Amino acid sequence: MNRAEWEREYAEAAKRRDHWVTLSFEDLPALGLPEDGAEPPERVGYPGGFPYTRGIHSTGYRGKPWTIRQFAGFAGVAETNARFRHLLAEGQHGLSVAFDMPTLMGLDSDSPLALGEVGHCGVAIDTADDMADLFDGIPLGEVSVSMTINGPAQVLFAFFLVAAEEQGVPWARVRGTLQIDIL
Repeated sequence: MNRAEWEREYAEAAKRRDHWVTLSFEDLPALGLPEDGAEPPERVGYPGGFPYTRGIHSTGYRGKPWTIRQFAGFAGVAETNARFRHLLAEGQHGLSVAFDMPTLMGLDSDSPLALGEVGHCGVAIDTADDMADLFDGIPLGEVSVSMTINGPAQVLFAFFLVAAEEQGVPWARVRGTLQIDIL
């Protein structure tokens, strides 16, 4: 992306307001550049362009605010679903799933190794049906979902995609973050 392309994308994009200032009421330019006005180094790029060091949107967060999610999950699927619905009703736009330790370790809740840990520090998810129930009544085509799941990430993500399919949501409309720290 070059400057002209960025300027065109920025001009055409919707913005939350027209004027941006610092806490000291100094005007904030739409794009910070070196003092001489030179192009940014290629490794930095423009907002909305590769390598995305300035974010994925040409407007930065002037057009779309950050998605703020509360990390939530406890006890069983029904209790966590109720918590998610409450958070969404209070204005949250995204969800961040806290899984219990057995789930994070890839164990089923009935494993002897899971004794005393099921639903203790997050929600227990053992099956695709559990994941579908976790998001029952929550429109996965509209709500961004973050999951920090590590080892069993592929399996739990597959469960999540099944939940979306059961709601009739195409995979292309699913939004969120799949965090796998060990990779």
